Amino acid sequence: MLQLQINGEARELPSDSSVEQLVAALQLENKRFAIELNGEIVPRSRHAATRLNNGDKLEVVVAVGGG
Repeated sequence: MLQLQINGEARELPSDSSVEQLVAALQLENKRFAIELNGEIVPRSRHAATRLNNGDKLEVVVAVGGG
């Protein structure tokens, strides 16, 4: 299992997880969001190819509409 920090909270994901798998675990499909991995934005085009490592720090921001 990978030990990650997501928005400041400890979380575990299976070993060999990608950013794409994180998106699925957080149920963010079809939502507007951005993911920062260790201080760098991960473009959507790189989600499947970007592997997560033990100790990674992620920030996930979800866009909220309003008026």
